Amino acid sequence: MTVRSGSPGWYLRRLSRMGPREIGGRVADTLRRRRWRAAPPACPEVTGARFTAVLPAGAADAVPPDAVKRLIADADRLMAGHAEFFGVTRDDLADPDWCLDPKTGRRAPRVHAFDVPYRDEDAVGDIKQIWEPSRHQYLTVLAAAYALTGDERYAERVAAHLRSWWAANAPLSGVHWTSGIELGIRLLSWVWIRRLLDGWPGAAALFEDNPVALNQIWHHQRWLAGFPSRGSSANNHVVAEAAGQFAAACAFGWFPSSARWRDRALRTLERQLRANTFASGLNRELATEYHGLVLELGLAAVAEADAAGVPVPAGVRPVLLRMTDALAAVVDDRLRPPRQGDADDGHGLVLDGTGTGRWGSLLATGEAVFGRLPWWPEVTGTDVRTPLLAALLRPYRAEVTRPESRPAHFADAGLTVLRGPDGIWCRCDGGPHGFLSIAAHAHADALSVEVRQDGVDVLADPGTYCYHGQPEWRSYFRSTLGHNTLELDGADQSVSGGPFLWTRHARSQVLAADTSGALTGGTSRWCAEHDGYQGSAHRRQVELTAATRELRITDEVSGPRRAVRLAFHLGPAVTAELTGGRARLRWTRDGEERTAVLDLPGGLTWRAHRGESEPPLGWYSAGFGRKEPSTTLVGTGFTDGSAPSVRFTTVLAFRGRGA
Repeated sequence: MTVRSGSPGWYLRRLSRMGPREIGGRVADTLRRRRWRAAPPACPEVTGARFTAVLPAGAADAVPPDAVKRLIADADRLMAGHAEFFGVTRDDLADPDWCLDPKTGRRAPRVHAFDVPYRDEDAVGDIKQIWEPSRHQYLTVLAAAYALTGDERYAERVAAHLRSWWAANAPLSGVHWTSGIELGIRLLSWVWIRRLLDGWPGAAALFEDNPVALNQIWHHQRWLAGFPSRGSSANNHVVAEAAGQFAAACAFGWFPSSARWRDRALRTLERQLRANTFASGLNRELATEYHGLVLELGLAAVAEADAAGVPVPAGVRPVLLRMTDALAAVVDDRLRPPRQGDADDGHGLVLDGTGTGRWGSLLATGEAVFGRLPWWPEVTGTDVRTPLLAALLRPYRAEVTRPESRPAHFADAGLTVLRGPDGIWCRCDGGPHGFLSIAAHAHADALSVEVRQDGVDVLADPGTYCYHGQPEWRSYFRSTLGHNTLELDGADQSVSGGPFLWTRHARSQVLAADTSGALTGGTSRWCAEHDGYQGSAHRRQVELTAATRELRITDEVSGPRRAVRLAFHLGPAVTAELTGGRARLRWTRDGEERTAVLDLPGGLTWRAHRGESEPPLGWYSAGFGRKEPSTTLVGTGFTDGSAPSVRFTTVLAFRGRGA
């Protein structure tokens, strides 16, 4: 069932997932909006403001030349007006229309912020297309280009765009004042823009000596103080809000409320970093890209604290350390992490050009700040962000317990990685269905697997593609059928109540996880089950055998007779020749042909699907807003209700290279 957010039914379902404290807070928010509408808060007068949160001398000299080259290439494209956001190429970035969605051609209405129906694409357009440029992370790229070259053209373009944005988006007016995460990330961008432009003669006139800028900075922080994400929404959004407000309160601490905002944001950041992170170090949303976003935001916030000499609570750095070690543990041989849960290409701080590896960059920063462990993968790429962040961050070498060997089973998150010879990597999902009562960024993917060889998706997680405006595609990419797992009676394992709302969550339990066998020439095993199909149980066992380079997946279903669909989604680089119950797979890596054979379960009728739209099936989304056809193999049939259970066995056998 497709459910649109903002409908009366959606509001009732959303309310049902809130506790009394959250409901009370949201009622208070409503009353505050009414007061602000009647009498908008006024920015206090500021005199004598000075910016002191500058980069240490010589920090820019530590940036490797190839990272500078990539950055300048992107900066020059931006200067020519060219950029891409979520698969849409824009050629108007020389003089942007801040309310235009170039995908639909719609413009968000210029009304009071509290009246903007931003969830309604028919009224506003694709909100992500409108919001993304106004995070001003493309301006941090231009500002970094100035800092590394001294070319004032970049600084002047940044200044022109900030003045344009401030003029077009007065406080509490329009679409850019509707979501706290947008305000928080924008504040962090402004802090870094001011820092990177510090050598430019016009920097002070743009920021601290500019009443318009002061008004914007104050209102952003006042908004965040007044309308924090609450309760069931206190996920990565509240971390972004706290990180942005803390960064601004440290670097732009020019207002009577700055100290109070700073202290409150730091307390929130400490609490929410702990609340959003498992003890193992993985993010509780179980959406890998949000692990990266939260880690980036946390590191950036701590950098502001160190630059300002603000003591950081003792619990903050250990959380970021655990997150970094967990990231190092789960990436494959090409530094690609799992493609689990929602992903919207969101970044906390962007200082690099296209082609810079996000995950390698985070690990490089972690190495500079926390020190690498012997089992960490090697990071061979370079970036701009690491040396600049590391110039501000205090190295953390406290006596904390870190893994002596590479973790492969994260019991609290239910995530297990099986590794085999020749770069075989398999992620098994037996964890909770997302985070908090709404599990906003979860997918109905219990017991799904994701398999790669040398970083190439063989059995792929198809990704996310979209959030708003295309409900049939949103439903598909987060559905059970949209993952490498088993569906019964055409229903998802968990029940959706809207595009960011699940009203019933499947509960999974890992029964066994032996991850060492395939690394020592033997067999690794994983087994888990879930209760998402009422009246039936689904149990899956995965075995990876080193000697034969085979992955064996056994699905067992108990309960009454039910319709079955078992899906295996191939990566976009993989071609398949399906004959009966056997699929011969081929792909190329580094100019070399790779092959595998997928023997599919008997008792099911198998068919290959590719690029179908009515309904969607056979698609892969490499990034938000982008999709491409890929092959999905679907087996259909029925369970035998007269037997205690039925088993379906799938074997993926990797052949020799060039075979």
